[in-house]
Order: sequence, then C-alpha cells, then structure tokens
Amino acid sequence: MAKVTNSPSFPRSAVADVRLSLEAFDPASEIASFNARHPDAGGIVTFLGQVRDSGGVEALELQHYEPMTLPGMQELARVTEKRWPVEGLLILHRSGVMYPGDAIVLVCAAARHRRDAFAAADFAMDHLKSESWFWKREKTAAGWRWIEPRPEDHEDISRWRI
Repeated sequence: MAKVTNSPSFPRSAVADVRLSLEAFDPASEIASFNARHPDAGGIVTFLGQVRDSGGVEALELQHYEPMTLPGMQELARVTEKRWPVEGLLILHRSGVMYPGDAIVLVCAAARHRRDAFAAADFAMDHLKSESWFWKREKTAAGWRWIEPRPEDHEDISRWRI
C-alpha cells in the first residue's frame, strides 16, 4: 500500500495510526489488525465509507494537497485523542480514482467504554467529511462534476463546537 509518512515537524501519536493511501486497501484486514492490537478495549467502533453503487456513479476521484492533507489528518487524530480517552485510533483515507464498492475511508476507535469509542469515531468522520483536505468529483454518463459538502455535513460538524 502506498503510504504517506509522518511529517518530521508533527509529533507522532502514541495511540493513533493515521494514513493516506494512494492505492486500495483491504478493509477486513485493516479492521482485524486494529481489533487484534486492542484486546483490552471494552468497545471498538468501525466506520467504513465506500463509493456508492447507485445514481449512475461510474467513478469517484479524491484529490489532495500533500503538504496539508496528512498533517491535517494527524491534527484531527490529536484533537480526537484529547477529547476522548481512546486506546487506539485508526484514520485511513484514500486519494485517487475509485470505483463503486471501493473503500474510501476507514475510521476505527477503541476505548474502555463504548460511548467514548462511538463519539471519537463519529467526531473524526464528521471532520473528515466537512473540513477535510480533499477535493472530490464523481463521474457519471454525463461526465465529471465536483462535489461540495452538503448542508447536512456542516450541521453534523456544528454539534461538536463548544
């Protein structure tokens, strides 16, 4: 798997595994590996986002600006770890061209208690969806079109602001 490494100026988390992939990843393998690393967690929550096989979507492309994307994802992990006592956090995001059924993003959170795991995963996904460092476009029979965050995405993230 293509993996963008940590930037030297950004401190690596002891808990989080943050990756940006330019190639497909195997969600089942990633989830099994994450779960195996956290046998003492009372709750593990997993979210997998994939390219929809509906609405005539033939392909989805995510572009990113490398100097901002991985550091932004790492900062999101750091903030998530500060807000909830997670024992493990995985944020794995694809970039490039994907097809219906392909995995786009995987977020896993492990914590002693389920509510912390649910909240951490939900928080991370809401931020990835609304304030991410990706530009997204989809291809249908009519051609390519850019996709902007929906109003619902902004509403989802607003509940986390204090």
